[in-house]
Amino acid sequence: MASIGQIIFWSMIVLIFVMAGLIILLLAIAFSVSQGSVVTNKPFPVGNLGQDVILDCKFQTKTSQVSSDVSITWQKDGLTGVVYQYQNNADHLQDQNPQFKNKVKLFPDAIHTGNASLLLRTVRMEDEGVYRCSVTASGVTGTVSIHLRVGAFSAPNITRSNNSLKAYAQRWLPKPDVTWFDQNGTQLKSSTEFYSIPMGIVQVMSDLQVQVTEGTYTCIIQNALVTAVSEATVRDNEVLTRTDFIFNSSPNIVTSHVIGTAFIIFCMLVY
Repeated sequence: MASIGQIIFWSMIVLIFVMAGLIILLLAIAFSVSQGSVVTNKPFPVGNLGQDVILDCKFQTKTSQVSSDVSITWQKDGLTGVVYQYQNNADHLQDQNPQFKNKVKLFPDAIHTGNASLLLRTVRMEDEGVYRCSVTASGVTGTVSIHLRVGAFSAPNITRSNNSLKAYAQRWLPKPDVTWFDQNGTQLKSSTEFYSIPMGIVQVMSDLQVQVTEGTYTCIIQNALVTAVSEATVRDNEVLTRTDFIFNSSPNIVTSHVIGTAFIIFCMLVY
């Protein structure tokens, strides 16, 4: 038979576990009620040199209304100071890193809808890196990371020449691969030359080395960051071109040229 001391001891142990469980439950409930979320739909954007890019950051609260006491801070890994800071309905740029002076802005009219995205003007190579968007407001607090990669890309101009096709793209970085396909997905013989211009950018000149007939031909220009899929439809003496850009979803995964191109052509044929 257990002694009174043992009964008291085990009762205290049970009570401690029960109290701990209640505390954990209350903390979980409080956290789920008070915390919203900070998210991004584009964690690995690609900036086109010399053009503007938007770093996507959204926040969601547990209530339908976003209060006015929103604090938004953008920082970049490896740099002192802030990229941009907003609080008390105003910009606070006294600690802004000089690299971003007059280069960045939020969208003030959209903050009340939960939009904390940052516009980065005239992208340069040094803008590449990991950015962190931190939001604190009533009902939400959190940080999300956005890894910006920078390169150069442009849609090719495809023309008919000597009963064949020629594609010219003004700027690509890194240097891409170029392949041509007919409307059945068969790879066609071609010749491509690259011409270097400042900042490591290359101009692309690619000649399709087969005679073309009426139909649709595809020129794919592809590097580790982006793939340009250009469909050239030949009708009589005109060429109608449409280009779609596909961005690599992760900086650590570079799709091989063979597998990536095969997948793109498969999708085109299914479509």
